[in-house]
Amino acid sequence: MTRRVRAYFAPVDRVAGVPTVFDAAQTGRFSLDAPPVPWVDLGWCSKFARSCETKVGGLTTGAPAMVQSQVRSQVQATVQLEFQSWGKLQLALASGSQQMNLLQTAVGAAANGSGGLAAAAVPLVAGSTATSLSVGATAAAQFQVGALVAVDEDYVAQVGFVGSGVSAAYVSSPSSVGNDINYVRRVTLNVGRVVGIAGGVLQLGGALLAGASPSGMQVSPLVGFVDREGGGFFQEWSALFVMDGEQGDRVIYHYPRLQTTQGSAETVEALAGPLERVKLAGAFRALPVKDANDGETVVCFRSYLPGAMRAV
Repeated sequence: MTRRVRAYFAPVDRVAGVPTVFDAAQTGRFSLDAPPVPWVDLGWCSKFARSCETKVGGLTTGAPAMVQSQVRSQVQATVQLEFQSWGKLQLALASGSQQMNLLQTAVGAAANGSGGLAAAAVPLVAGSTATSLSVGATAAAQFQVGALVAVDEDYVAQVGFVGSGVSAAYVSSPSSVGNDINYVRRVTLNVGRVVGIAGGVLQLGGALLAGASPSGMQVSPLVGFVDREGGGFFQEWSALFVMDGEQGDRVIYHYPRLQTTQGSAETVEALAGPLERVKLAGAFRALPVKDANDGETVVCFRSYLPGAMRAV
């Protein structure tokens, strides 16, 4: 018996094709409010539904033909859920393609659906950490407490996956992104909110996804986030879904590789009076990995951790 499902996601190294591994034997009993690094808490979700679409067929021999053994002719699994809260990461997971930052635009910039020409970014200086950005007293005056910021490197003709900490987009050529120096910050998931400013340092409300930011990166203020219906990029993440039982047991679904199978979608739940709750709806397909223990190709690990003194 369980009440709710908690969702956690972690990056996949898209260049090397290596997902984040979760070992339930080592960390399966982690506190729901403090997941092990690098797992990120995405909060509670509802209408969690996982579907096994693996097909099993029979091998026949003889006359008349009789089934002598079975084989799996197709291995496939999908997951659907609704996030209970909105945020950068929830939007990124539920979107079908790049999830972009609405960077503060330059004065006189032409209007554009995913944000116009961005204002000049502010360079970091030595001394920044995962929760504080050192920009100097003069530059810090350009920011206000409560501001949202994107922190990442300049785009200088990189080709392939871009984005610190998480592969946020794939660039096929510099011309495809207009050689935009701010393009990496436009798509990065390395974002935060300024909760304090003192001594030329911007204090963030939480740790950046990519960890400590080296000097040489730059900071761009942003006003929000935008995703689009269409595009050629697929988000890919490792995922955990945890169900805590009322009698101390725990079920964990570990999907090493999940990719979105739909574009941006929402569901609406009627509340009291005229109020409605709009929830982000996500649908994902599981992709295969090899289990190091026996070399089997699999798409999901389901772990059950019995409660104390429960019958096994």
